[in-house]
Amino acid sequence: MKKYLNLSLLYAVAAMAGGVFYREFTKLNGFVGVTALGKVHTHLFLLGTMVFLLVALFAAQGDLMKQKTFRVFLRVYNVGVPLTAVMMAVRGVTQVLGTSLSAGASASISGIAGIGHILTGVGIILLLVSLKGLEQDRG
Repeated sequence: MKKYLNLSLLYAVAAMAGGVFYREFTKLNGFVGVTALGKVHTHLFLLGTMVFLLVALFAAQGDLMKQKTFRVFLRVYNVGVPLTAVMMAVRGVTQVLGTSLSAGASASISGIAGIGHILTGVGIILLLVSLKGLEQDRG
C-alpha cells in the first residue's frame, strides 16, 4: 500500500508543478487563450494521484501484486500517463510560444501523445481486470 501512496504523492507533486508552470509560463509570455499546457495539471492529478489513491484502497483489501495483470498495469500505466503529460506540455509550450511546426513535427507530437493515451487506456483496462481477479480470489 505504501508504494501506491508514494506513487500518488509523486503524481500530486508533478501535477502541482505542471499547474504552476502553466500559470507562470503563460503569464511570462503574455499568453491568453486555451493551450494544451493547461490540461497537464488535471491529467496528472486525476490519472495519477486519484487513480493510485484508489489503488491503495484496493491494495488494503487484498494482494494486488499476485495478479499478473496488475503488475503489467503498473508498468504500462506509469509509462502512458507521464508520456501523455510530457507531450501535452511540449504541445502547450509550442502553442504559447507561437512556434511554427512542420506538419511532420506536429504529427509526431500528436502521435506520441496518442501512444501515451493508448497506454493509459490499456492500463485502465488492466487495472479493472486486476480488480475483478482480486474479487474472484477473495470470493
